[in-house]
Amino acid sequence: MRVWAIAYDPSDFTEELYQKGLLLIDSTSSARIKRFYRREDACRGLIARLLPRILLKQRGVASHMMTFAATEAGKPYITTPDINPPIAYNLSHDKGFVVMAFTNGKAHPPEYSIGVDVMKVHLPRRDSYRSFVDTFHEQLTPLERKLLSPAVPENEGLQRFFWMWTMKEAYTKALGLGLSFDFSRIEFDVMANIVRVDGRVPQGWKFHKFQATEVEELYVGVVAEFLEDDSETLVVPETDPKPWFESFKAATFVEHAIRDLAQAEK
Repeated sequence: MRVWAIAYDPSDFTEELYQKGLLLIDSTSSARIKRFYRREDACRGLIARLLPRILLKQRGVASHMMTFAATEAGKPYITTPDINPPIAYNLSHDKGFVVMAFTNGKAHPPEYSIGVDVMKVHLPRRDSYRSFVDTFHEQLTPLERKLLSPAVPENEGLQRFFWMWTMKEAYTKALGLGLSFDFSRIEFDVMANIVRVDGRVPQGWKFHKFQATEVEELYVGVVAEFLEDDSETLVVPETDPKPWFESFKAATFVEHAIRDLAQAEK
């Protein structure tokens, strides 16, 4: 399993770079990106579509051979034939980060092998810590609510909440279900690093925690990887260095994508 994290800074992302990047993707994806009202959302969408294409390019796939589809829940997956082993991937973005987690797809189909979520640790404007947490009361378990109690320092409690939420998101995205799954069924004991679903630890999962800082802002995230066996579920704590985690600046990434994908066509 690996993660590519792209740090997005609007000041580095020129109009020329944006337009050249659009030429690297299919017309349907390009049209969808152009419908975004805010340019920063369009740029993040462009990065998200370039990431799996660069992954396929590294496998020797020409751009015109790259094909994708989406599940009924909207989760994208690779349909390019004859990739061995198959590739499972998932994307997430929030504010200044776009991340892609990927692995060899062992599940059948591979679109249900992996999920990732990343979020900036922050309070929305005009929200207090208490009112923010209370908004999610019904989607948290009694233990999670206890771990977010007023007795916990606000900074610590806020980070705990985002670890819990990204864990829930990553797990349900790996299942291909997303928000259709009742999040209160999933419990992340952030103190013991234990995940429970319906009160029990699920079998055959590995959860990788990561965090990153961009422009002095903290982001946390989780990758949920289904291993397809009866092994004990493991939560891998945040460690540094992380050999499976690579971070790139958005402008540099797109410049390399323009070069590399053009070469893939020659």
